[in-house]
Amino acid sequence: MSGFSYNNSPPRPSPPNLIDPFDDQQTVEIQQNTTNQPVPLQSLQAAVTPPSFRPTYIQPGNQNRRSLTYTQLNPYYNDSIEDEDEDQEAFYSDSTGLMRQNSNMSEVNLPLTSNAALNTSPSPSMGAGEMRTFISNTTKPETEGGGGSDNNDDGRIIYVNDSSPCIQQIKDVSPTNPYTTLGTLVVVLTATAFKEIVEDYKRHRSDAEVNQRSCKALQGNSFVAKEWNEVKVGDIVRVENGEFFPADLILLSSSEPEGLCYIETSNLDGETNLKIKQASGETSNLISPSEISRLGGYLKSEKPNNSLYTYDGLLVMDGINGQKQVPLDPTQLLLRGAQLRNTPWIYGIVVFTGHETKLMRNASATPIKRTSVEKMVNIQIIFLFCILLTMSLACSIGFFVRALKFDKEMPYLKPFGVNDNLFSQFGFNILTFLILFNNLIPISLIVTMEVVKFQQASLINSDLDMYYEKTDTPALCRTSSLVEELGQIEYIFSDKTGTLTCNEMEFRQCSIAGIAYADVVEESKRARVIDGVEVGSHDFKKLKSNLRNHSTANVINEFLTLLAVCHTVIPEKNINDIIYQASSPDEGALVKGASILDYKFTTRRPKSVTIVVNGQEQEYEILNICEFNSTRKRMSTVVRDPDGKIKLYCKGADTVILERLSENNPFTELTLQHLEEYATEGLRTLCISMREISEEEYRIWAGVYEKASTTLTNRQEELDKAAEMIEKNLFLLGATAIEDKLQDGVPETIHTLQQAGIKIWVLTGDRQETAINIGLSCKLIQEEMTLIVINEESHWETKELLEKKIQAMKGRVNPEAEPLALIIDGRTLEFALEKDLEKTFLELATLCKAVVCCRVSPLQKALVVKLVKRHLKAILLAIGDGANDVSMIQAAHVGVGISGLEGMQAARSADVAISQFRYLKKLLLVHGAWSYQRLSKLILYSFYKNITLYMTQFWYTFQNGFSGQVIYESWTITYYNVLFTVLPPVVMGVFDQFVSARMLDRYPQLYMLGQKSEFFNVKTFWGWTINAFYHSLILYYMSIVIFNQDLVLASGELAGHWVWGTTLYTAVLATVLGKAALITDLWTKYTYIAIPGSFIFWLVFVVLYGSIAPKLKISEEYEGIVGVIFTSPVFYATIILIPIVCLLRDYAWKYVKHMYMSRSYHTVQEIQKFNIPDYRPRMEQFQKAIRKVRAVQRLRKSRGFAFSQNESGQEAQLIRVYDTTLAKPKG
Repeated sequence: MSGFSYNNSPPRPSPPNLIDPFDDQQTVEIQQNTTNQPVPLQSLQAAVTPPSFRPTYIQPGNQNRRSLTYTQLNPYYNDSIEDEDEDQEAFYSDSTGLMRQNSNMSEVNLPLTSNAALNTSPSPSMGAGEMRTFISNTTKPETEGGGGSDNNDDGRIIYVNDSSPCIQQIKDVSPTNPYTTLGTLVVVLTATAFKEIVEDYKRHRSDAEVNQRSCKALQGNSFVAKEWNEVKVGDIVRVENGEFFPADLILLSSSEPEGLCYIETSNLDGETNLKIKQASGETSNLISPSEISRLGGYLKSEKPNNSLYTYDGLLVMDGINGQKQVPLDPTQLLLRGAQLRNTPWIYGIVVFTGHETKLMRNASATPIKRTSVEKMVNIQIIFLFCILLTMSLACSIGFFVRALKFDKEMPYLKPFGVNDNLFSQFGFNILTFLILFNNLIPISLIVTMEVVKFQQASLINSDLDMYYEKTDTPALCRTSSLVEELGQIEYIFSDKTGTLTCNEMEFRQCSIAGIAYADVVEESKRARVIDGVEVGSHDFKKLKSNLRNHSTANVINEFLTLLAVCHTVIPEKNINDIIYQASSPDEGALVKGASILDYKFTTRRPKSVTIVVNGQEQEYEILNICEFNSTRKRMSTVVRDPDGKIKLYCKGADTVILERLSENNPFTELTLQHLEEYATEGLRTLCISMREISEEEYRIWAGVYEKASTTLTNRQEELDKAAEMIEKNLFLLGATAIEDKLQDGVPETIHTLQQAGIKIWVLTGDRQETAINIGLSCKLIQEEMTLIVINEESHWETKELLEKKIQAMKGRVNPEAEPLALIIDGRTLEFALEKDLEKTFLELATLCKAVVCCRVSPLQKALVVKLVKRHLKAILLAIGDGANDVSMIQAAHVGVGISGLEGMQAARSADVAISQFRYLKKLLLVHGAWSYQRLSKLILYSFYKNITLYMTQFWYTFQNGFSGQVIYESWTITYYNVLFTVLPPVVMGVFDQFVSARMLDRYPQLYMLGQKSEFFNVKTFWGWTINAFYHSLILYYMSIVIFNQDLVLASGELAGHWVWGTTLYTAVLATVLGKAALITDLWTKYTYIAIPGSFIFWLVFVVLYGSIAPKLKISEEYEGIVGVIFTSPVFYATIILIPIVCLLRDYAWKYVKHMYMSRSYHTVQEIQKFNIPDYRPRMEQFQKAIRKVRAVQRLRKSRGFAFSQNESGQEAQLIRVYDTTLAKPKG
């Protein structure tokens, strides 16, 4: 038969394999000199359109009236394979030019940079005034958080037809015009490329902001400005107060005495308390550019690694008497990501840069993220493609059988040529039908989804409810491809510091001598006498008044003196004020509180502290310190006051202070009542006590203490025993209440998210007591929960305890009535994440309603997220604000960064950036739920409309002898997705709302619909597909019945094939637009433009195009048909009757679902429609009262709330010998 090509089809190129480099099974050890290979974007190609056909008029008696013409089609083939959604260990490479003698060496020589030329060779015999110079490495550009500029979209795959344009160009194979589909292909590629370019540009711009930060590096005898990406190993840099360190540095000297400096590491470990670093005594005297420029030698360092808390190195300095070796340890290491605080300046040597810094070693490479909806679409496309192949094969077999059986009866058709190869002919037939049916899988879906997701991201960005006016920061959706994932989150992994809290400690309330005071007192809580008993609180003005003329004045004086004297704070005097540098944020808040109450701490010397009380200086001699540790939970200071009396001031957790009180303390009961009130408000409580000590008692005890402090065996235990001897018979002065200030709306947000079925895990580098306290404050840990605390020292102890707890939990009668919270520290977590324990740990964690992981490293945060991601089929979200959260953010399906006041590392690496944790509620419950439902509807409708149209081509093959003849004109087929049905899915995807934002906020349980994939799943997809097959069947065969005898024109001629095809096309369009109207929940002006407007546009288009195009030798099939169809009653009857018949079943099914099979959102839609009031607030007030009662009961069972204090050690010793009276160099 003519119309076939006998040329052999060229061999098809093999599809490239997409290799997913993210593999959790690999070791966490980061390999050097390994780069991440780029993953190529997939070509998005679509089928091109067909040659035109003119109708052939056949005699009335011939039943086969329509023209039979043959063309060829190309299979809808995917040029990629779906990569597994695994995670990847980080890949890094050494910075360019860094001198590495041997990658396996335990030590690496890192040169110091000098003023000489960079290529000067080192000489073993250089004097003190000479400098050594080596080639040093340059910082590689990367994001602050290690995200790099990789675009998260770069590996997403949706299967598309990329071979149709090629095969359609083969002569006499395609049944459609070979040029029409090129337009669709160009639109798809252009739109996708534009979107990728825009988002990638934003990421590169963020990277540039970090890499182009300025710092000062030594050049000659002065410091000059350099960008971060120009800093080299061996450079000596100057960092000033408030600046971030541009690389990992070794501290040489500082403006502070003894080479001390203060740093904040919240970006690294989540702790806001300041840490003290001290330079070596050999370099701390280099305090001017001229002195530091004379430094010569080299640095021997350990290899780059991810341990934040360890470091071993050796600084070899050139001197007059030869080289001098200076050992280095973590005390001198200043890590990139940390910030210099309360220190005017420091000098440091660059030891690690770029990807070799410890911060970057804890980061993961930016993963390729694909949504669960996309994965589901890919799987269903594969099944649809199998159906497409089956249909093409069946049609080819049909043609083959028909040709063999009727070859002699219809010789004029010439189904086979003289030299035809039957198998080759059969193969070309398959290609023809593949091209004919290929749009069962909608190519336009790709660009439609990209446009809709981009618009959904724009709606998030422009939402004023998520705009933070204080910092002028709107929400920012950096990766629009993941918007629908926001509606399916099941687990949230959150950092604590800066994410849930504001990094601010404030002295709020105190109880002194049984009287409660507060900085701000609400009217309902003001002090008043009820039944002869005083209740409520006084303000701080009343406290100052009582200090002058009240019976408790002496107690108040001792209370405030203790706050001003017993601490490890260093005062930094400014022109008009004093800045308190505190390694413990609680201590800083207490000292500031005492200062507000006119007890100002002003001076620290090695053996004394000075405070100013009512304008008069008072010096207290520090005799001994009994340091805080996690076992003691208290801190004591033995002082000699200005009157010569020896006093012991002791502060600590209530559980340890109360048991050390003397008998008949007058204020114990009242103080306990106030403690309960403070704790139920989520405040951090601390008991304050004292006692006077006689000279004789102190002399005896001091001897015991001195002996304990000098013993070589079990020194800490001996010191603790010595402290026990004197910390007794204490007098309770009162208690303090400090607020670790939560961000606004955090408790309410967490409660609402839990109602939505989302489980929240807090992963923090902070201490266990602090984390538990914040968990209680933010309502993550509720009063009725039982805490499971796991702090073990070995693998086997951890395994035994985990298994024991799981067995105990499985035996519970009513798990819902006994909610649990799991608390685990970083050391134990290290064991729990090992291969043989990870599933046991995960099982226990999933049985708990809340999980808090304390003292965890950035890498452990990422490993916890990956553990859940690997073993649970759940969508995960990670949220944080610092560089230490970047790995966790990138490991989760969706990463959310908090745009904090300090640093944007997490926000730059995240998929979505918001400025407050409370905005997460609207981001997920409203935007997430809308996006998921809209995308689900868009995808289902896109498949439906294409299947409905193109399946009519399949039914037609049974009547045209399986010849490959098309029903519709070629360009009109192309315009179906490009013009006539493009607006309904876009408008539904952008503006549709199945319920309003107000209802989604009021009923957070609706969010579970997304978690359960109610709107898009296998059942729903194939339900829509079957419905599309049903509609196509009705459309085709009803039109065949109507046009059974064709239309006879006034001239006596038959209207012909193209009148029937155009009429059927119009009926199909009316049906699919009617279906769009039926599933639309919210009608806006855009909906009217999209649905009725599209149909009107088609009618106008066919008139104009059908009149003009044939004259231009385009679409000549339309010649003469416009007047025929628009003057025929049959045309109007067809386009009205058939859509009604098709959609009648859909309308009936919608009625049945709403009335008899209703889901939760159907009920809420009715509540919204009729504006039914909600009486639940009364119930919430009742539940709030119940929770308060439970909180008090819980506190009475086990009191003891956290007070954040550093362990005793080198930092405390450094502070004791600090002298603030010494002048500071300017550097």
